Amino acid sequence: MPYINVRGVEHYYEWVKQPSDRAKPVMVFIHGWAGSARYWKSTANALVDQFDCLLYDMRGFGRSQGKPTVVEVSESVVESQSSQQKSQAVQELSYELEEYAEDLAVLLDKLNLQRVYINAHSMGASVAALFFNLYPQRVEKAILTCSGIFEYDEKAFTSFHKFGGYVVKFRPNWLGKIPFVDRMFMARFLHRPIPKYERQAFLQDFLDADYDTALGTIFTSVSKAQAELMPHEFAKLQVPTLLIAGEYDKIIPAEMGRQAAALNDKVEFVMIPNTAHFPMLEDAPTYLRRVREFLQVPVAELQVS
Repeated sequence: MPYINVRGVEHYYEWVKQPSDRAKPVMVFIHGWAGSARYWKSTANALVDQFDCLLYDMRGFGRSQGKPTVVEVSESVVESQSSQQKSQAVQELSYELEEYAEDLAVLLDKLNLQRVYINAHSMGASVAALFFNLYPQRVEKAILTCSGIFEYDEKAFTSFHKFGGYVVKFRPNWLGKIPFVDRMFMARFLHRPIPKYERQAFLQDFLDADYDTALGTIFTSVSKAQAELMPHEFAKLQVPTLLIAGEYDKIIPAEMGRQAAALNDKVEFVMIPNTAHFPMLEDAPTYLRRVREFLQVPVAELQVS
């Protein structure tokens, strides 16, 4: 499996592309909390006629390492730095979403990618929105899937953090061996069924997620600071963006996406009926049609591998 060192952390990545005599634009896919690039594979396969697709696992999720080591960091910093400086470099990596946006910038630099298309989902969409405003010159067009803005509610956030902490802590490996647990695990995320292998992959990604990362990103992605920040980030977007919501999404309700899109005329809002938090899997033909229309890519046969 291909790995690349990004800010001292080994990141898993893969290309989905076809042999071609012509250069194709690159589309980068970013997954959500406790997931991995695996669930973007079918969407990438469907768009490979027009794009070279780059999939990667964010730091601490999927197949990517959770924490840097001093040895790894020392390879990416100036050789003359002291041990103390190298140790500080390790400590500076946090679970703030802005840090994940910087991870993406370094990944693109290492792969010599200057300007790309981006399709990001859920927490990954928040990371992407921050990236768009930090590096607008690097993004041609963008798709945010299941994203939006939310109001701060101290009581609700406190309860969410408490429950999320319990869920992250109680993740025995044997959980994945219980019959039908994958179906129960995904029930809150879906309105339509998805294949069993997709459900099982989601569950395994959740079980494999680095503990500190999974817990840390719960607190940074659902927080008062994030609730106050994201409306400003959406309002100042310069990148043409399609925001896709699932009609019955319980994680990030469609209305949150509609409110975010209303802040900026560069953001187009689309709701896909009869889907929830994974419209790209629950109704792939409609999702792909909307994406192609937005990108103004010629409509090819909408075939999902």
